[in-house]
Amino acid sequence: MQALNFIKTLIDMEMKFKNELVIDNLSGSDLVCFSHLRWNFVYQRPQHLLSRFAKHCRVFFIEEPIFGSETERLEVNEKNNVWVVVPHFPHDLSHEIVLDKQKKMLAGFFEMMEITQFISWYYTPMALPFTEDLTPALTVYDCMDELSAFKFAPSILTHLEKELLNKADVVFTGGQSIYEAKKHLHKNIHAFPSSIDKEHFGQARNIKEDPADQASIPHPRFGFFGVLDERFDADMIREVAAARPNWQFVLIGPVVKIDPASLPQANNIHYLGGKSYDELPHYLAGWDIAMIPFAINESTKFISPTKTPEYLAAGKPVISTPIRDVVKPYGVENIVHIAHTAEAFIAHAEQELSQTNKKLWLRRVDNFLADISWDITWEKMAALLEKGLVGKQDEVTTKTVKAYV
Repeated sequence: MQALNFIKTLIDMEMKFKNELVIDNLSGSDLVCFSHLRWNFVYQRPQHLLSRFAKHCRVFFIEEPIFGSETERLEVNEKNNVWVVVPHFPHDLSHEIVLDKQKKMLAGFFEMMEITQFISWYYTPMALPFTEDLTPALTVYDCMDELSAFKFAPSILTHLEKELLNKADVVFTGGQSIYEAKKHLHKNIHAFPSSIDKEHFGQARNIKEDPADQASIPHPRFGFFGVLDERFDADMIREVAAARPNWQFVLIGPVVKIDPASLPQANNIHYLGGKSYDELPHYLAGWDIAMIPFAINESTKFISPTKTPEYLAAGKPVISTPIRDVVKPYGVENIVHIAHTAEAFIAHAEQELSQTNKKLWLRRVDNFLADISWDITWEKMAALLEKGLVGKQDEVTTKTVKAYV
């Protein structure tokens, strides 16, 4: 046992040394992120990753413009070393004028903040037209979704993604299926599926008190949190809720890009609106079963729902529609139920509700999640960035030496 502890100590020391090397090199650069998502909308992959980078370097999160302001302005808010930057423009500006103003605003902001050595991190190819003049030390494309398949996606997005893939030094994907679809498009592409903050969601295993707006809802409760949009399988929820009127369906999250009137309405369906990241474990704690009711369509073809490991960390059984990145690995490992139809959903739910001892299942869940965390994901990404930065520096040195030979 002492020998094993000694070996573990050596491994931990080696990992710490490697991480310190990565941090030392990254600390010399700022990270500038261009995103289609709002920092204060839903706390997800960008916030998890960039908050970790912000512990070692300045992070600038550049959002898409908001239109409707009487005068143009640049809104900047900083918290925990993350600067959230939002351009505001009047409604009546042409696309060309907006791009020109974004370029000028960005240049002025870079000068004001003395941003010189930086990494460009893209979540959306739509940012390329106003960032083409930037000269980053490294360009990263974190492709967390197939944005071109989403509702109201601009037709030019596919073309711009090709440009971004040509420009990027390293590409990350938000799941295995989207990696398989794009791995032939870049020589330095890596799959980083949804990860987990186990301690945060693990709180749900010990929380006993219900939030006020959930406390009066009877059991059994089936819960979902996330954005309610074109990916949400409203028909399945409508059918299951009608077939089992004594089951209660708790739906948490904002309604986006779809008509709220299209969502199923019934006495046993409860829409509680959006909740903060800190509140989620408190709602999860009071559910009997967690759901991933996503429709099977183009917009869900490559998604890797972060909520899957979050539900599991909370100790909740999960029923999901057959999303590829849920089926494999979670369905294959038999820790998440996969329901192709409303009838299958009901069958899985009845089986789960009849279970009296979940200790063996929880043990398998915890073993599966043992090596999954946003910290580990960040460390692996940071190491790849470090490798890329060193490679670019070596490339510049080689060119310089050749120029003087």
